[in-house]
Parts: sequence; structure tokens; C-alpha cells
Amino acid sequence: MTTSLIAAVIPSAARPAGRARGGPGAARTLPLAAPATCPALPDEVVYGAGRIDRCGRVGDRTVTAALGWRPGDRLTLTASADVIVARRDPGGMVTLPSGPYLVIPAALRRRCGLRPGDRMLLAALTGQDALAAFPMAVVDQAIRAHGRLPHGEGSQP
Repeated sequence: MTTSLIAAVIPSAARPAGRARGGPGAARTLPLAAPATCPALPDEVVYGAGRIDRCGRVGDRTVTAALGWRPGDRLTLTASADVIVARRDPGGMVTLPSGPYLVIPAALRRRCGLRPGDRMLLAALTGQDALAAFPMAVVDQAIRAHGRLPHGEGSQP
């Protein structure tokens, strides 16, 4: 009886068939997915958020600073169902207080259905010298109207 030896499994020094040419250890690179493009924010809009207090004050220091408004400036406020707009106006009926906030008069708060504690998205439109305040319910509707958000790992459809 003769015994035959089994060759040891040792990788050969020769180049493996699946490797790309170009030197030892060179491997083929896989293509990468391109990230989705996202529009940039315009320079003339500065966003912030605030919560209305019981006196109707709402503000964000960054937003008011972007407009360059100063205490004592006169403002005109207008409103629709989904936004309150404040514009600097020498004949305005509202005076900007000393703090970095805007006071929304009670009549406008009632007309827009705003209550103390409601959160607002504030947008300083520097090119128009105006501040727009959107209730978060309006922001939520806009996000939902935009379409479904992509689902991440572990999230439910």
C-alpha cells in the first residue's frame, strides 16, 4: 500500500485570476452612489424658530439681527391664514420692543388661531426688509405636500 501525500493549501505566488492588473494588491474599485442634490438656501433668507408667549412675543435673535431692525422701529403687520408678515414702516402701528422679538397683536393672533406656546418658523427676508412668521402646522402641511420621506433602515413604510 502506498500513501499519497496531499498538497498543502497555500496560495500561489502567481497573480490570482480575479485581481486587476496594476501591482500587488491592486483591486477594482466599485462605483459609488451619487448623493441626491439639495438646493442651497438663498443668501437673502435667514431662518429661525420661536414660541409665542402669552403676550404674543415671538422671536429669534439671529433673525432680527439679520434684518438690522432696532428697538423703536415702527412695523406694519399683515396676516393671512398661513403667515404673518412684519415690514419696517415709519407709519406702522407696532413698535419693535427692546428685546429680539416681535409682538403679534392679540387681534392677529386670534385671526390666525395662534395660542401661547405655539411654535413658529421665522424667516428674515433681508432683500425685502420683512419678517415672515409661519405656524408649524403650515410648515408641517408643506412638508407632507412635498411627498413621502425616504425610509431609513429599521423604519416602517
